[in-house]
Amino acid sequence: MSKHVKAEPVNNQGVAKDLIAGTMGGIAQVLVGQPFDIVKVRLQSSDVYKGGLDCAKRILKEEGPLAFYKGTAMPLVGIGACVSLQFAGLAACKNYFTASNVRSGKSNPQNLTPAQLYLSGAGGGILNSVVSGPVEHIRIRLQTQTKAAGSMYFNGPWDACKKIYATDGLRGIYFGQGSTLLREFHGYGCYFLCYELLVQRRMAKDHIERKDIPALDSLLYGALAGYGLWLGGAYPLDAIKSKIQTDGLPSQGDKRKYNGVLSCIRKTYAAQGLGGFFKGFIPTIIRSPFANGATFAAFEITLRMIS
Repeated sequence: MSKHVKAEPVNNQGVAKDLIAGTMGGIAQVLVGQPFDIVKVRLQSSDVYKGGLDCAKRILKEEGPLAFYKGTAMPLVGIGACVSLQFAGLAACKNYFTASNVRSGKSNPQNLTPAQLYLSGAGGGILNSVVSGPVEHIRIRLQTQTKAAGSMYFNGPWDACKKIYATDGLRGIYFGQGSTLLREFHGYGCYFLCYELLVQRRMAKDHIERKDIPALDSLLYGALAGYGLWLGGAYPLDAIKSKIQTDGLPSQGDKRKYNGVLSCIRKTYAAQGLGGFFKGFIPTIIRSPFANGATFAAFEITLRMIS
């Protein structure tokens, strides 16, 4: 007679601890990555720059050093919630697959397959998109706005939220959510697949628990996961999202370039070829190991401190 085995939870830190650790990871990600991110978004949404270095120089010269942190207030508030949701969604999906492996009689049910890890990360990405969609939309509007005649100008994130909601309601706040979901699903599938595979490998190799992995290694694994995110095919989806979220709002039909994801893909390819989907790629790759390494290191260190 077979003996029932209960699956151990993958993440037993609790919702409150995940929230605190995710917040710290998100803050680290924003503070480290924001200057690179604004260069990336400017390059994705405009043709006036010759490259990342030219963009950075012009921002510094024309707008001053604080311009690299334009729109930072919104991410500092929202990215902590985003990272918490990412890890909460990841843990829930991992628990589901672990329980499934137990029912299937696998000898090491917590050692998930690459497909299971990818889908777990994708689940975290979908949950994350509930917050990341509007947070990134508002941030991108602030990062790219100018005081051009006739354009809607925002004096900070809360002013942007109020003005967009007044003209377009929740649809305006969540503008570009379809492209956000595509990026989050595939991007975080690749992201957490890389990180969790490295963690599983280390635990199996050295016969240690997750909490025993050195923080420096968590930083390295996070940096590599960041490369997995962007080199795994998420960047073109991110470029499409940025183009849509800097386009005219639903109520500004006459000012809109794109009528959705497919329209954006067709028009970008027609005007710029494949290169149009990779503008800003270099600043992103430079930013990636620092921002993502800091995210995972801060998350893991905080969990250990509050456990």
